[in-house]
Amino acid sequence: MDKNSFNGILLIFKERGYTSNDVVALLRKILNMKKIGHTGTLDPEAVGLLPVCLGRGTKLVSLLTDTDKEYECVMRLGVTTDTEDMTGRILTEGPLPEGLDEKRVREAVTSFKGAYEQIPPMYSAKKIDGRKLYEYAREGREIERKPSKVAINYIDITKVELPLVSFTVGCSKGTYIRSLCRDIGEVLGCGAAMESLKRTRAGGFDLRDAYTIDEVRELKEEGRLEEHIISIESFFGDCPEFVSEDEATDKAVRNGNPLRIRGVGDGRCRVYLSDKTFAALYEVKNSEARICGYFLT
Repeated sequence: MDKNSFNGILLIFKERGYTSNDVVALLRKILNMKKIGHTGTLDPEAVGLLPVCLGRGTKLVSLLTDTDKEYECVMRLGVTTDTEDMTGRILTEGPLPEGLDEKRVREAVTSFKGAYEQIPPMYSAKKIDGRKLYEYAREGREIERKPSKVAINYIDITKVELPLVSFTVGCSKGTYIRSLCRDIGEVLGCGAAMESLKRTRAGGFDLRDAYTIDEVRELKEEGRLEEHIISIESFFGDCPEFVSEDEATDKAVRNGNPLRIRGVGDGRCRVYLSDKTFAALYEVKNSEARICGYFLT
């Protein structure tokens, strides 16, 4: 049993050199609790926003993982690597094609806006036949990968200093920015690899509100960490609320039983016990409500 009872979402600024699992392991030691989960892998050399779920908040992991993300990326043209970023082994390297200018680069980059089929990188945690792709890659094996449909919601170039190109991209879950760089390089005919990556938004949260591991440790020691943890119910802030008015309804909610909820319309609804404790998320249709998320345990 965890000695601490933190419940909710803690926004972490993941620093370079840590894996997402490293962050979870460090937080378990700092917070002296086991029930912690991250909401989307960031490569060790990438930095930025990593929402981490604590206690009962771990039930939000899948919801947060499935959300759109925003990144700031620096791409290097004229090179390809086995990992599709500059940490890997260089496969090809050469001068940029004659006539390649900023205009052509901008056209190529912005052409990826919208949905497209993306082949995941070999060095990734995506599984094929029960094994992660990077396990095959470390054995020197190239596995055929089926493309996945991803969405580039927006992509804006912020700086061009060839061979480096900086851009901000908003994308769907499952998008590999390394592979986006690879694909842009193929369109330009010169190859490309990701130079650096920073995640700036995820799950509706912003990097500006995140804390480093050292800052979390300091807040914990000062007894001020609780005020920086985002509550579970605030994640569903756009949903209407229903508050139980009697013991019988409280019991039904505690047991996860269906309810009859009037006056909130169809869709998701936050349900509270009569003492105003957030208990569950219900899906309402024609006033009939069924539980779709339980947060009391």
